[in-house]
Amino acid sequence: MASKKRDVMPESFVPGSGSRVALKRNLGMWAIVALGLGYMTPTVVFDTFGMVAETTNNVVPLAYLVALIVMIFTAISYGKMSAEFPSAGSAYTYAKNSIHPNVGFMVGWTSMLDYMLLPLVNIIIVRSYMESFFPDIDGAVWVILFTVLATGIIYVTMRGTSNVNTILLMIAIAAMLAFVVMVIVQLLGGAGEGTLITPTPFVHEGVDFSLVLLGATIVCFSFIGFDAVTMYVEEARTPKVVPRAIMLTVLIGGGIFIVTAYFTQALFPDWNVFAPGGDRQYVDDSTLPIIGELVGGQTMKIILTAAGFAATIASLLASQASVARMLLVMGRNNVLPNKLFGYVNPKTQTPTFNVILAGVVCLTGVVLTLADIVHFINFGALIAFSFVNISVFAWFAIRQGRRKTGSDIFKFVILPLVGLAMTIILWVNLSPEALTGGLIWAGVGLVWLIILTRGFRKQVAGFDEAQPVTGFNKVVK
Repeated sequence: MASKKRDVMPESFVPGSGSRVALKRNLGMWAIVALGLGYMTPTVVFDTFGMVAETTNNVVPLAYLVALIVMIFTAISYGKMSAEFPSAGSAYTYAKNSIHPNVGFMVGWTSMLDYMLLPLVNIIIVRSYMESFFPDIDGAVWVILFTVLATGIIYVTMRGTSNVNTILLMIAIAAMLAFVVMVIVQLLGGAGEGTLITPTPFVHEGVDFSLVLLGATIVCFSFIGFDAVTMYVEEARTPKVVPRAIMLTVLIGGGIFIVTAYFTQALFPDWNVFAPGGDRQYVDDSTLPIIGELVGGQTMKIILTAAGFAATIASLLASQASVARMLLVMGRNNVLPNKLFGYVNPKTQTPTFNVILAGVVCLTGVVLTLADIVHFINFGALIAFSFVNISVFAWFAIRQGRRKTGSDIFKFVILPLVGLAMTIILWVNLSPEALTGGLIWAGVGLVWLIILTRGFRKQVAGFDEAQPVTGFNKVVK
């Protein structure tokens, strides 16, 4: 799974000088779209296919279609805010400037669930891949091995991996095209639904729309990362291309998800094929290796797993480095205890405590499954998406008073509020466990905010991952 978070800073420090230089504007629109799609990782559709098929009663493409509609409205809001704030964008930045710094803090704090859990998701997916090839080896071995390797690499040097995303994207798309061709051949041969055109993956007698919404909250996880496009606004040849790049990333990514899910669902109309012997563990973890083997035997299993594996390892390194850097920013700005979270090892020039802490979280992959984690990540993501829509309304309609003409009312009131309503529908359809855990996490953040601001009597410090680290003149990426 390619990186769902961003490790590109809007400005780079010149080592030893304490000064900053602007990033070079050399990215065209399609280059930015490729980076966005790389972050989204198309192969993730296979990883969660089994659990979504079970949840929705075998209408996975319909769940993706619902999620795509929600994401389109949110993408419109991201585009508006990125054009208004042409710097490293994030829900935190938008909420802070358009609503209130304290609201921005809470949005950022809640979104930190994504940062903390994405490395763990990658570890669990890697464990599933390795278990499929080496079933006699305890999965805990792979969790410990890859956690130690990733933590060791980042402990020594934190380097961004966004530059490899385009290559990984091409590998993933090539593997998925080969997969779709094989599925088409098998459908024409009478397998599955026995036809290329069938409504069954979208509608049949057993469809329950409430379950489809629940499935949409799961596949929303697949879209996390399209907002990473906003992080390239200062590297774009012109900032005007960024809103278009955001929308294209969502539409192309959503199209890939829906088409792939359609053919997969047409070939496998019943999710039980992924749970041999009724073993739910098969559908609670990544079903990518199982799908590959069922479609093309060991060869396709290797091809599909190799594409997913490469992207997942890159994501593991990028996401663990990202959370370590965010914790460093929080420590340096005294949002978290400075002595621990703000510490940088003078030899390695890395925030070693944060790197190890992220590794410890990854070790819980010994006992957790992908199904256990996805909902919690989506809680933070949906909160962020909700407040981006609110930010459009707050900034344009309220602060700038742009609500007097029909055009302004449509763009700055109706569209963002519809996007907010759709996001809330997904948000309230999260599992009870995810809602409880997410609200507890938000409650901890609120208590911490009260402490930091001394009962809201002082300004809260920011902790956007892309902001410079105060008092630190080394390059930390």
